[in-house]
Amino acid sequence: MMPAARESLLDAAYTALARRPWSAVRMVDVAAAAGVSRQTLYNEFGSKDGLARALVRREADGYLAGVERALAGPGEATERLTAVAEWTSSAARDNELVRAMLTGCWGERLPAPPLAAVPSSSPVPAQRRADGPLPTPRDFVRIVRDRAVIALTGPAAGPTDTAELARPCELAVRLALSCVAAPPGESGTAELIRAVFPRQPV
Repeated sequence: MMPAARESLLDAAYTALARRPWSAVRMVDVAAAAGVSRQTLYNEFGSKDGLARALVRREADGYLAGVERALAGPGEATERLTAVAEWTSSAARDNELVRAMLTGCWGERLPAPPLAAVPSSSPVPAQRRADGPLPTPRDFVRIVRDRAVIALTGPAAGPTDTAELARPCELAVRLALSCVAAPPGESGTAELIRAVFPRQPV
């Protein structure tokens, strides 16, 4: 199957999930919405559980791609960390799956695939990846922290520079996650991060 067709199936599954609980989403309806046969859907994902894993993997990747965009933006390091925090808040607000992944709180209407890897015999490389481990909230903290350190130190940084930046970057990520659970007041996320790092190099 072409990657575009797989994306169409994942889009159809995401749209179906927005309208009804995952337990009520039917594979035949997902296939019909994407314009493919139900057999094609099963060939691609193996099962409804496989589709759920692939959907969660895609939304995780989409969130992390947004983190990369925020870190690559203009401005001082504090501004880019603020952009990461604001993206985290907006992504969690707009996407139930991202919110569940970041907080570990999976509601009854969502799919809740096991985060550990599952045995995979899929011939589809993208599905074998989806069948691998899915990120936990702790994994997201580590991944975003490490990507922030790399983006903010640059290629010439030494181990000392990297180590000194890791802690404030992790605090910024954890602050962003706290804003998902308890949105900040009128001053917003930016003021919170500046308050944490008033004199930091970040």
